[in-house]
Amino acid sequence: MRPLPLSDELTQAFWDGAKTHRLMIQRCPRCRHWQHPPGLVCAACAAPDLAAEPVSGRGTLHAWTVLHDAPAPGFADRLPLIVAVVELAEQPGLMLSANLLDAAPGDLRLGLPVAVAFEEVTPEITLPQFRLEGR
Repeated sequence: MRPLPLSDELTQAFWDGAKTHRLMIQRCPRCRHWQHPPGLVCAACAAPDLAAEPVSGRGTLHAWTVLHDAPAPGFADRLPLIVAVVELAEQPGLMLSANLLDAAPGDLRLGLPVAVAFEEVTPEITLPQFRLEGR
């Protein structure tokens, strides 16, 4: 079994959205700034009443690393594992880290378009992952 995320007050909307195959990112109702990871106040204007809103799930490959050794026993059958940083299309600098599925490490280039893909790991946990767009 892979380690699974635990939700808390700040991340509950993100994980609830993933269960319904929606990528939910925190947004400020005052200045409309998106932020991830979620926080108690807006990083742009310090407004306190943030809420999660759906995003397109599209973005570009900003950075990645390739793991050839499993970080935990539940990843042994997924090697090589590509952990990506994706810049979401909604806002420059809005980053999300996730696994990049069904990609060969040698084919990766900065700026490649990606799209969210949801992996249902258990009945309670669905993980947002990414795939190269068109795959």
